[in-house]
Formats: sequence, structure tokens, C-alpha cells
Amino acid sequence: MKEFMMIFRNEKTDQPKPSPVQMQAMIKQWQDWIGGIAAQGKFVSTNALGYEGQTVNSNGVVSDGPYAEVKEMVGGYIIVKAENLADAVKLSEGCPTLFMGGKVEVRDVMVIDL
Repeated sequence: MKEFMMIFRNEKTDQPKPSPVQMQAMIKQWQDWIGGIAAQGKFVSTNALGYEGQTVNSNGVVSDGPYAEVKEMVGGYIIVKAENLADAVKLSEGCPTLFMGGKVEVRDVMVIDL
């Protein structure tokens, strides 16, 4: 099996932060979805991305926030194992970010031997 990365993208919004109860419900959705992938033996790893960061440009200029000039934010990712791209895309079904109007970008992971 090959490894594929699913990158979770959402549009920046001015929506208020979710309440603690809403946040717990969202966390449960993510745990259930990732747990379903793990139950199939296809889970490799995942992380959410924080809000702190800087962007380093090729000209050496460093700017605050990786999201300052874009309308979409990358919120996190998961790495899964699948036979092919179509199977990896199928695993993205039910991803909570899709229910929030976001997108899941599915990419194959290239192994680089050093």
C-alpha cells in the first residue's frame, strides 16, 4: 500500500469561536472519522495546525502568518495507507471538514531515500 496525505482546507471566516460544547462535538466527529480509518488498518498519522506561524519567501522576506494573503487556511492533515488514489479519496468521505464547507486535498506521498 502507498501513503497518501489528506490536507484539510477551509475558507477564512469571521465566525465566532465555537462554544466548549460545540468544540467537544467537533472533536468527537474527528475522532469517529479517524477511528474508522484506523479500524481498517489504514491510519498512519495526523496533526492539526495551530494559528501561529510565519512565511519565509524565496527573497528572504519573512511575513507573519502563513495565511495573511490567502482566503483559505490549511487546518491540518492525515496520512493514510491505500492501494491507490481512488481508494484514498474514498477514505475522505465523511471527513468533518467537508460538513463545514471545507475541502480535502488528497495527494500521494513520495518516498525520498536519503
